[in-house]
Amino acid sequence: MRPHFALTALAGISVALIGCGDQIRPTDPSAGTSDVSGPVAGASLSVRQITMMDACDPTTFNAAVGPGTCVRQGGVTFANFIDQLTRHQKAGSWVNAPPNMSASQGQTLLATNRGGEVHTFTRVEAFGGGIVPILNQLSGNPVVAPECTGLGLGDFVAPGASFEEEVEAGGTQRFMCCIHPWMRTTVHTH
Repeated sequence: MRPHFALTALAGISVALIGCGDQIRPTDPSAGTSDVSGPVAGASLSVRQITMMDACDPTTFNAAVGPGTCVRQGGVTFANFIDQLTRHQKAGSWVNAPPNMSASQGQTLLATNRGGEVHTFTRVEAFGGGIVPILNQLSGNPVVAPECTGLGLGDFVAPGASFEEEVEAGGTQRFMCCIHPWMRTTVHTH
């Protein structure tokens, strides 16, 4: 895919998400804060926290992808982001933390977006690519995870918002961002 077409695809996703911003799950202001390994402060012990992070620079991301793509201050320029993906198949500041965790059946996973871009926290059978072809290509994920092809507006997590998912029966459960497919969390359940 040529870079111009990739940027057009990214811009289309950005515009669609911004236009539907009031339908993206809002953050519950009573949720409090947490560290990445424990439950949310003030919440029951049945909540396990995952933090979705990025370091987008609003000036360069908004110029390259479209207005409103990045809403944080400072950070990694769009050119540096693409360079990191090209070299390492991931951008180091775009992560889910923790990448691995354990949880019990019935606990709630609370994935909170602490970055400046929209993310998803999507349960997948197997890790794969997401909905942005150029990011799939650069991250070495050419096969799209099927679960990423049927996303609804409620699956997109705006900066500052959270997404909840209940832990199912024992085994391994995989979650990824369907925009930035190298952002992954594996949950080992018991």
